[in-house]
Amino acid sequence: MTLTRKLTAEFLGTAGLLTVVVGSGIMGERLAGGNVAIVLLANSLATGAGLVFLIYGFANISGAHFNPVVTLTETFRGNLKWSDCGLYCVIQILGAFSGVGLANLMFGLPAFFASAKIREGNAQFLGEFIATFGLIAVIRTGVKFQLNLVPVLVACYITAAYWFTSSTSFANPAVTLARSVSDTFAGIAPSSVPMFIIAQLFGALAAMIVFDWLLKEETENG
Repeated sequence: MTLTRKLTAEFLGTAGLLTVVVGSGIMGERLAGGNVAIVLLANSLATGAGLVFLIYGFANISGAHFNPVVTLTETFRGNLKWSDCGLYCVIQILGAFSGVGLANLMFGLPAFFASAKIREGNAQFLGEFIATFGLIAVIRTGVKFQLNLVPVLVACYITAAYWFTSSTSFANPAVTLARSVSDTFAGIAPSSVPMFIIAQLFGALAAMIVFDWLLKEETENG
C-alpha cells in the first residue's frame, strides 16, 4: 500500500471511531432518561462493535492504529519509519476531530464546542495509565499469539476498560484531544486533556518496556 492510502485509511478509521464514540454517547444520553449506567453501557458496546469492523476493515491497509501511542510503540519497535510516524499521528488527530464534528452535527449540535466535563485527579491519571498499558499489552500479545483475533481482542478490552477504569479508558491522545470539543457524554474539558495524554504516554512506555522483555523471554525459551 502507498503511504497516501495508509494515511487515508488512518484518517477514515480514526474519524469512524470518534463518530461511534461521541455519537453513541449522545444517543445513549438522549434515550436513557438520566440513567448514566445505561448510557455508559450503550457507549461501551457501540465502541467495541465499531472497533471490530474498523480494525478488520483497515488492518491490511495501514495497520489500523487509529491511535498515536500505538503508532509510537510500533515505530520504536522498527515497524514504521519515523517520518511516517509523524504523518500517522497528524492524520489520526485530524480524523478524530472530523469524526467528532460529524457526530455533533448528526445530532443537531455545533460541529465543535468545548466540553465542560472536568476529569482530573490522581485516580483519573492512574485509570488512564492502566487503560493505555492494557491496550498496548493486548495488542502486543495478540499480534504475537492470536494475530487473526486482534480486532476482537482490542474491542473486548476497550469495552471492558470503559467499566473497570476510573477514566472510562480514553487510552488514545487523538481521541482525548478531539473529545474536548464535544460538550456531551463522551466529552472531556480542555483543561483535563494534558494530564490524560501524559498518563497515556507513560502507560504506553511502561507496556512497551514490559512486553519487549516478556515476549523476548518467551521467544528465547521456545
